[in-house]
Amino acid sequence: MIETKDIDINNREYGNPVTAVDACEPFETAKKAELVGSARTNLDALALLGRSIFAGVFIALGTQLSVLVTHTATSSYGLNQLVGGAAFTLAMVLIVITGAELFMGSPLIAISFLSQKITGRAFTRHVIIAFIGNLIGALTMVVWIYVSEQWTMSNYLLGAKIILMANEKVNTSFGVLFARGMMGNALTCLGVWLCYSGKSNIDKILSLLWPVSCLMACGFEHGVVNMWLIPMGIVLKDNRMVLTVAEKVHGGRLDLSNLTFFKGFLFDNLCPVVLGNVI
Repeated sequence: MIETKDIDINNREYGNPVTAVDACEPFETAKKAELVGSARTNLDALALLGRSIFAGVFIALGTQLSVLVTHTATSSYGLNQLVGGAAFTLAMVLIVITGAELFMGSPLIAISFLSQKITGRAFTRHVIIAFIGNLIGALTMVVWIYVSEQWTMSNYLLGAKIILMANEKVNTSFGVLFARGMMGNALTCLGVWLCYSGKSNIDKILSLLWPVSCLMACGFEHGVVNMWLIPMGIVLKDNRMVLTVAEKVHGGRLDLSNLTFFKGFLFDNLCPVVLGNVI
């Protein structure tokens, strides 16, 4: 965090002094982002990995909640998506307030690099470790959600919805996933950027709600969400009860041939999505 005394709050460009209870002005937010990015890259590898694993866990929990609150909805599609997006905000709130390290927030550290507060090597190190930790955390939650049998809710409808969502993601074209990945991380970074302007946890929660809800409601792509959702679908596709319900919802036989870990998940989905997220 950065204290008010670190910034010239009487900056002539903005006219009026900034009081301690006000949200940060844009120049304060940029300064805070530089300092936060520098502090994040100074974490030792083990601490960074641990924080990144927790971020993967939080994203998985938020995604599970998002699917849960919408899987039986019969109201309008847009409203369902908005409710699911608002529920997913839980994940980003947990990440920001606990200080977990999300790979998709790492591009904000580029501000510290551009202001020459960190090296390119430190930036690259942070992105790689955060990515690995997020993947470990998300895959860990695949195990625990499966063991908890959350997917059996509503006579296996919850599991069926997960399969349908995962299958759609692995059968979407590279260009579409790339564009959705760019938009998805633009909104993620905007949400975190708005948090930097806040002075309290309530400020941060409200700042995250709108960009993150937009991300999920519009169907943009979040690489760490897919690290949990698609592997979860892969695990569930071999369950006959879940598959039967999924085909009933789909209205016919499902082609799940591309719902695989290496080709479908890593190559066809995660590669274009992560590339879009980073750019």
